[in-house]
Amino acid sequence: MSTPETNPLVQLSDGLADAVAKAGASTVLVAARRRIPASGVAWSADVVVTADHVIEDDENIVIGLPDGREAKATLAGRDPGSDLAVLRVEGGGLAPAERAHVVRPGHLVLAVGRPGRGEPMASFGVVSTVGGPWRTFRGGQVEGYIRSDTTFFPGFSGGPLVTAAGQVAGINSSRLWRGSGLTIPVAAAEPIVEALLSGGRLRRGYLGIGSQATRLPEALAAKAGGQASGLLIVGVEPGSPADQAGLLVGDILVRMGESAIAETDDLQAVLGPQSVGKPTPAHILRGGEPVALTVTVGERQ
Repeated sequence: MSTPETNPLVQLSDGLADAVAKAGASTVLVAARRRIPASGVAWSADVVVTADHVIEDDENIVIGLPDGREAKATLAGRDPGSDLAVLRVEGGGLAPAERAHVVRPGHLVLAVGRPGRGEPMASFGVVSTVGGPWRTFRGGQVEGYIRSDTTFFPGFSGGPLVTAAGQVAGINSSRLWRGSGLTIPVAAAEPIVEALLSGGRLRRGYLGIGSQATRLPEALAAKAGGQASGLLIVGVEPGSPADQAGLLVGDILVRMGESAIAETDDLQAVLGPQSVGKPTPAHILRGGEPVALTVTVGERQ
């Protein structure tokens, strides 16, 4: 007969409680909206990472610390595309979270939040999918995502997904996937956080076109190097980089730089931060004939 000391379920339960306590020391309350506060993760001694959509009032941000004290914070940067925001906390003194860069389907995890005063809240689940890169419906290109069956209770957005060892595997968001929450892994969040701390925002390229994927007839595909589809330009914004480069409605974009463009995601992948301000060769089909132009990629505001 097992005792509490030898019962594996008790040991598992105690281990998960310890994981919540460890992560809870780095999980803060973020009060920046009228309704229920959200959560955040101490990234360093004076930096908190949270979800962008919970920052509705960026002038009066209050951080609730694990020891019950409050601190003021300022918005250092935000990226609606990845639903991440970075806050600088006055006075510092935060306990930075220990980060886990690798989680796999089947791992036990906990969603941890601090939407109220007192002890952190948690829900338990299993990692179902680790994937990426992918494009969020908010328009951001994110290098990875984690899906788990943990429950994101109200106020959990911006808080951590935590491993059984109490390490932070990612930042939770209820807005990145319609109808359910997702987690941005720390490995995908780190470059975004660095960019926001250095520049306040993540630069994204901009052409100023409306487009839709279209299949190419065999004769056109041959002229596109055997490519089976491209992007049919259905709109060009006046004064945009595309307009200035001479792109026209009816053109079919098949290549930007060294990358083949067969669908919208291909184009968005090319228009990353490194593309802004860069003259880039654009290969199109116009009237059934190949045409080469140069587009200086703008920055999406």
